Amino acid sequence: MRVGYGYDAHRLVEGRPLILGGEPIPHEKGLAGHSDADVLLHAIGDAILGAAALGDLGSHFPDTDEEWAGADSQRLLRHVVGTVQSQNYAVQNVDSTVILERPKLRPHIDQIRQNVADCLDVTINHVSVKATTNEGMGAIGAGEGAVAHAVCVLRAA
Repeated sequence: MRVGYGYDAHRLVEGRPLILGGEPIPHEKGLAGHSDADVLLHAIGDAILGAAALGDLGSHFPDTDEEWAGADSQRLLRHVVGTVQSQNYAVQNVDSTVILERPKLRPHIDQIRQNVADCLDVTINHVSVKATTNEGMGAIGAGEGAVAHAVCVLRAA
């Protein structure tokens, strides 16, 4: 068994869709980034790569590579899963937290969990996604962005 930790943060800006866990979330702002800026899937991808000691998302999908401009982060995560599978690992489970002042994510959590499970090639009961606010503190609390944390356990395949 191997454990990895992932973290990601992006600013909220006008003119972009808000995508979290592969799910479009109705909101007046979206996350800025080279890809679709899905902080949750990016944190999960980093956790998986970290568990396998294979670097981070930036080394696999650099923001200088136009191939990944505007990319769907579900595609990136599936690529990461394929990479660790080629090293004879499989995802055992993922636990994650999205920190975002608004909108509330509770109505979307079950679909987000299913999207993540599909990307990881696991059943939904191996994926935990939690959402919380920053209680109005700091830049996240002021609604300037979103953050995600994730922990992943890999097992030998």
